[in-house]
Formats: sequence, structure tokens, C-alpha cells
Amino acid sequence: MKKLFVMFVLFTMVFGMHEASAQNGLSASAAPISMGQGGGGASAQSGLGIGVILGEPTGISAKKWVGSTRAFDAAAAWSFSHNTSFQIHADYLFHNFSILKPEGFSGRLPVYFGLGVRVKLDTDALVGIRIPFGITYLFADSPIDLFFEVVPVLDVLPDTEIDLNAAVGVRLYFK
Repeated sequence: MKKLFVMFVLFTMVFGMHEASAQNGLSASAAPISMGQGGGGASAQSGLGIGVILGEPTGISAKKWVGSTRAFDAAAAWSFSHNTSFQIHADYLFHNFSILKPEGFSGRLPVYFGLGVRVKLDTDALVGIRIPFGITYLFADSPIDLFFEVVPVLDVLPDTEIDLNAAVGVRLYFK
């Protein structure tokens, strides 16, 4: 029963992000269009990005921007540390575009940090607090982003334990 409750809370957070962005007037249909010379797709900072995350954990990743510097991200993935187990996580991220300015590249390279939650379905469900730190490259003329993140995790249920996740990934954005 505890596992079902935790999964319900996490999925409510993840899928509620679409409602929150729509209430703020930031729906994907109203997002800016940017795909090269008059293209018709979403930019890497609009719409919904779906892709892969590789490392700890490895699986499917999603990201939804809810402002010019804020976004939700989530993943459904497999953790291979300790015991192989399935995990889902969701984070609220803040991006800083002024720290790194890549010379010779037309894309943007924001540094990000945030706060989130992880549920790891092992023998017992583990619930933890995530504090992601990362960097992402947003291509100027393509609806793709690349990212690298390091995430300290403080598991709080059923026991207190510290863990570390690190991964790279790529996402394709859809209008």
C-alpha cells in the first residue's frame, strides 16, 4: 500500500507539471518556434522533450520547460547500483544561462540545479530527496538538448541513506 501511495504522489507531481505550465500561459502550443530558417518544430527550450538517460540510472527521460529558466524533468529508469531495481524520479530545475558562454557554438550552455524526489522499487520501496546539479547544451537550430548531471540523493524511507546518481542524456523536443 505504501508503494502505491508513493507512486501516486510522484506521478501526480510529474503529470501535474503540464497543468501548471498551462495555467501560467506556457502551453506547448504557445511556445516559441525555433527550428533553423523558418522551421516548424519546437526548440530545445519549448514543448516536451523525450529521450534517454544513461548512467545511474539508465532509462527514459522527459523535460518540460515552465519558464525561461525553470523546468520539470523526470525519468523512468533502471538502477544498477547495489541491486538492479526500477526507479522513477522528478525534479524542479533552475537554469543559469550567464555562467558559461560557449565560444564558437551557436547553442546555449546553462548550468542547472534543483530539488526533486526519487522512488526506487527495490525489495522495499526507497523514497529519497534528489538535489541535481548539471549542465545542458541547447542547440540553436535543432530541437535537441544534451545533458550531464550529478545528483546526491538522501533516501529517507524506509531508512536514511546517502546515494549518488550521475548520468548523461539526450532529448528530442516536440511541439
